[in-house]
Amino acid sequence: MNTSFQGALSTPYQPSSFALVLAGVTAAIRKIGRVLKNRSDAAILAKLDDRMLSDIGLTRSDLRDAYAEPLWSDPTRVLAARARERRVNRAQGLVANLASPPLVPDNGFRVPNTNRPARYTV
Repeated sequence: MNTSFQGALSTPYQPSSFALVLAGVTAAIRKIGRVLKNRSDAAILAKLDDRMLSDIGLTRSDLRDAYAEPLWSDPTRVLAARARERRVNRAQGLVANLASPPLVPDNGFRVPNTNRPARYTV
């Protein structure tokens, strides 16, 4: 058996430096493309009116804050975090409001007795 062939199989594959640089550049281009796409999606949100924004849990100031981030930062991460915060706060408020007061307060009010006859005879 050829021992040089066995030795070639036991050494791990090591990519060339060109392949590593190419992979890094490709990843950077993909990230920039994703950030630009998310910025255009946020621009679409900016065209919505305030009522539509509140339906998804955002405000105009949230959009301004998202666009105040650096260009290489993803603005949709800020928007998603703000919407998530409002959703959680709203859910906590609903849980706190489950013990709402009764419709008729218990301040001495009593329902009249209904087992009396229809007509009083004196």
